[in-house]
Amino acid sequence: MKARFGKLLLTAMTVAGISACAVNPVTGQREFTMVSESQEIKLGTDNYGYMQQAGGGEYDVDPDLSEYVRGVGGRLVTASQKLSFTERQLPYEFVVLNSSIPNAWALPGGKLAINRGLLTEISSEAELAAVLGHEIVHAAARHSAKQMERGTWLQIGVIGTAILTGDSGYSDLAVGGANVGAQLLSQSYGRSAELQSDEYGMRYMSEAGYDPQGAIALQETFVRLSESRATDWLSGLFASHPPSQERVEANKRTAATLPAGGEIGEDSFQAAMQRTMDSKPAYDAYDEGRKALADDDTDLAIEKADAAIRLFPDEAHFYALRGDARYAGEQYDMAIRNYDTAIRRRGGFFQYYLQRGLANEKLGNNQIAITDLEKSNELFPTAIAHFALGNIAARGGDKEKAIEHYKMVAGGEGAIAGSAKEALVRLDLADNPGRYIQVRCFQDSNGNLGISIGNTTSLIVTGVRYVVQYRDAFGSQIREGAVSGQIRAGTAANVSTGIGPFPSGSGCPVQITAARVAE
Repeated sequence: MKARFGKLLLTAMTVAGISACAVNPVTGQREFTMVSESQEIKLGTDNYGYMQQAGGGEYDVDPDLSEYVRGVGGRLVTASQKLSFTERQLPYEFVVLNSSIPNAWALPGGKLAINRGLLTEISSEAELAAVLGHEIVHAAARHSAKQMERGTWLQIGVIGTAILTGDSGYSDLAVGGANVGAQLLSQSYGRSAELQSDEYGMRYMSEAGYDPQGAIALQETFVRLSESRATDWLSGLFASHPPSQERVEANKRTAATLPAGGEIGEDSFQAAMQRTMDSKPAYDAYDEGRKALADDDTDLAIEKADAAIRLFPDEAHFYALRGDARYAGEQYDMAIRNYDTAIRRRGGFFQYYLQRGLANEKLGNNQIAITDLEKSNELFPTAIAHFALGNIAARGGDKEKAIEHYKMVAGGEGAIAGSAKEALVRLDLADNPGRYIQVRCFQDSNGNLGISIGNTTSLIVTGVRYVVQYRDAFGSQIREGAVSGQIRAGTAANVSTGIGPFPSGSGCPVQITAARVAE
C-alpha cells in the first residue's frame, strides 16, 4: 500500500528534467509545459478507479445507457482529433457513475465521467454532447495538468479531502493514492479554462454533427438552476464548473460562427434514458433515505430503502442503505446480511466491504473484518478502514502493523485522525519519544543551557527524560536529566541544566530518551 502510494505521488509530482514548450492541441498555441503526456496519462489511469469509487461506483444496472454515452463520447473524440493541431491522441474512456448528484469531470489523460444525476436533468443528445465535449477539452487542453504545474492543489501527504459526492459518506476520508485523485477534482477550473472548454467543445459538437444550440440551452438551464441555488447542483457540477450569463453569451457568439443546424437527438436520448428514468423514483427514495440516515432517523431510512427496493430490486446501493441503517441501530447481524446482498449484486464497490468489515469488527469477528477492510482499501483506501485495521492489530498485539495503519490516518484532520494520533502516541511514545516530544535550547538568565521540552501530542505525558551531550574544558561530557511531574498536551516545561556557559545560537545538544502517557 505504502509503496503504491509513494509511486503514485512520484508520478503526480515528478517534473520533466528539462521543461519545454509544446503546442496546445486544442488552440494551436505554444505553451510552457512541465508535465509530459505520459505522466498525464499515468496520473489519470492510476486515479480513474479511485474516483469512480468516490463517485458512487459505476452505474452498471443500465449497461445500454453506458454504451450510448460511450458512443456519443467517441463521436466527439473523433471530431476533436480532426480539429487537433497536433497528433496527440489520448486513451479516452467514458463512464456513467451511480450518483444522483449532477456532475461530470475529466482527469488528466482523457479519463471522463458523468453522473446518473446529470443525465436525468438534460433532455437531448446534443446537450449530452455539450457536457462531454466540454470535458474532452479540459483533458485535451491539459487544464488539470496546468493546475498541477502551478502547484495550486496537489500536495504530498496523507490527508482527508472532500470529494464531490454525497453517496458514500466516507469519501471525505480518502487516504493514500485515493487522496491524490481527490486533489485532482477538488478545485474549480478558472474562468478562461471554462470559456475555452465551452468554445472548443461546441466546435467538436458541430464537427461531430450535433447542433451547437444544445450547448446554449444547457448553459441557460445551468444558470437558472444556479440562481435557484439548488443544493445538489451547487455541491456537484457547479462546484467545479460555475455557470454564468457570460458563458451563455459566449456560447451564442460561438454558435454564430458555426454551421447552422445539426442533430438535436431528443428521441434517441429519451430512448437511451428510458430504463434509468423508469427507475428514478427508486433512486429518489434512496436519496431521501440517505438524508434521513444523515439526520439519524434510522426508521425513515429503512422505510425509504424498502420503498426503493420494491421499485427497483436490482440496485445494490439500496440494500447497503438498509444495512447502514441497521448498523446505526447496532443491529450488526442484520446489517451484515444486507451488505451480503449488496455485494452479491455488485462485488466491486468499496463501501459494502467497508461497512461489512466494521460490522464484523463490532461482533468480534476480527479475521472476517480484516478481509473485508483490506478489500475495501484495495478499492478505495479510507481513514476509517485503516483506523479499524489499526485497532484490530493493536488488540491482537501486532504493534508494528497497528502503527502502520494509524500513520496512514494520523496526518489528516477530523475526529478519526485525532483518534489515530492518540492511538499512535499510546503505542509508539515509549519506543520513540523524540517523535512526539519537541526540544528547544536557549541561553538562560545565567548564560547556561536552558531546555524547553514541549509535548506535541493531545495527551498528558510524564516520565520525560533527556540526555545532554556537550564538551567542556575536560572533554566530551554526557549528562542525563528528567522533567519532574507531567507535561500537559500542547505545553512545554522549561529546564535549567546548569551547564554553561552556553553561547546563544550554538545548537541544541539534547536528545529525549524516555517518555510515557500519563494514565
